[in-house]
Amino acid sequence: MQGEGHWNGTASYFVRLAGCDVGCVWCDVKESWEVTEKQFVTLDEVVTRVALSGCGRVVITGGEPAIYDLNALTMKLKKADIKIHVETSGAYPVKGKFDWICLSPKKFLPPVPEIYAQADELKIIIFNDSDFKWAEIEAAKCDPEKTKFFLQAEWGKKEQYYSKIVSYIQANPKWRLSLQTHKYVQIP
Repeated sequence: MQGEGHWNGTASYFVRLAGCDVGCVWCDVKESWEVTEKQFVTLDEVVTRVALSGCGRVVITGGEPAIYDLNALTMKLKKADIKIHVETSGAYPVKGKFDWICLSPKKFLPPVPEIYAQADELKIIIFNDSDFKWAEIEAAKCDPEKTKFFLQAEWGKKEQYYSKIVSYIQANPKWRLSLQTHKYVQIP
């Protein structure tokens, strides 16, 4: 199940790619940063697993999936009639055919300029008070007619920030609240 952002609550199969050099301090899958041979799976096996799930939708995430050319994978998924989403920091150009691009930029490694026009969703993680101002700077680079804007508290600071986020959204209604629903209902 997709537990965050615009597609929250939607049945989705997740493909988590290994490899990341963004280095978010709050990353909840730091084990995805390194690439090891035991993680390798063929493209055909990935497509088969996604198709057998019956979800009809895959979320490609990481690590940082945009460090790879995903054209071959997305072409095979499209042939299987799968809707394809990608979650990226935008630090690298996105290579592949996607139905939905979730941009979740990080201050540590800024997005490439072209990703803002491609973003269907902008998800900003609120870790510090200064992140609200940074969220507005990032949102101003996106197409407000196309992009949906979300604020999400870093999980370890949710008690501290959800009330601030709600107040911020009330004053700035272009933003929506993103909850990590999968963590509340304990879906890994």
